[in-house]
Amino acid sequence: MARGVILLAAGGTGGHLFPAEALAHELIERGWSVHLATDDRAERFAGHFPAAAIHPIQSATMGSKNPVALLGAFWKIWRGVRQASAVIGRIKPDAVVGFGGYPTLPPLYAATRRKVPTLIHEQNALMGRANRALSGRVDAIAGGFLSEDESAAGAKTVITGNPVRPRILEAAKTPYTTSTGEEPFRLLVFGGSQGAQFFSDVMPAAIALLPEAQRKRLVITQQARADDVARVKAGYSALGVHVEVSPFFTDMAQRMATAHLVISRSGASTVSEIAVIGRPALLVPYPHALDHDQAANAAALAAAGGGEVHPQSSLSPERIAALVGGLMDNPKRLATMAAGAKSAGRPDAARLLADLTEAIASRKPVSDFRKGTH
Repeated sequence: MARGVILLAAGGTGGHLFPAEALAHELIERGWSVHLATDDRAERFAGHFPAAAIHPIQSATMGSKNPVALLGAFWKIWRGVRQASAVIGRIKPDAVVGFGGYPTLPPLYAATRRKVPTLIHEQNALMGRANRALSGRVDAIAGGFLSEDESAAGAKTVITGNPVRPRILEAAKTPYTTSTGEEPFRLLVFGGSQGAQFFSDVMPAAIALLPEAQRKRLVITQQARADDVARVKAGYSALGVHVEVSPFFTDMAQRMATAHLVISRSGASTVSEIAVIGRPALLVPYPHALDHDQAANAAALAAAGGGEVHPQSSLSPERIAALVGGLMDNPKRLATMAAGAKSAGRPDAARLLADLTEAIASRKPVSDFRKGTH
């Protein structure tokens, strides 16, 4: 028989869902029954998320300034609150945990109205809009890169880190090794579906500017949008560089583990995975990210010595060639960066988040948890 029920609420993106899935696995191992509340895209996750049941809950984004659209969004969210309240009344969760995104608003709001213990997890260094709206109502806030400061939100924040997938934890067992002399130098380049286009545009041109001796050493893995794969491959093939280009790599964790250098965007999941595995990175925050959260995430890793932050506007092919070429010739610097990244990693984030969830479910105050009772 299960110890109790935990209801997780997550938006429909991988960035919100991955940490929820990691927590679900940890809680199930501890004997809890886990349910998932999400939006109407729930069927996308039905075959993968380890939940006893998935509950589609209506929600809407409140980004429009159109009064009619805004009224429609509020009405849809309120209907979602009523749906979520009915689910909570039926499954009687011991706690409700939200992972950001507007689909979390109705379940968390309904839970606070019903006096069910609540917790939100914020992956980024800057709190997202949905979590900001909920922060004053919930019992605790778990942070990936947030601060435990003296503000109202900071006072109930616990730094747990961002849970990463089991494949990342397995890849983290591979120690960083340097590439010297004429040895192959493995370069991993990736970004989200929108964020990858910049790399598709500039990377082949940048690699073309490297000396031939450096180009011969390169083994490149690059993620690109499906529409860009052919032209990126063509750009590299003219240089005689060994490269694999694809919209998706199923073994990305292993490719990160074998990389000598990573060039990527700085979403919270990406930064957390780079840190747990411990790889040197050139981070290029997505310039159109809401609230510029990617820049703050990147700064957190850079502060630990694990990466360099470079605004997209500063990265011409010439600048990228200088950065990559300089690091290829400085393996000691890369090893130091790898160690810095590793020092910022939180491989036990899922365990800490599960500990906090259990404490909230038991109605223990956050202050006790922060004093080290966990």
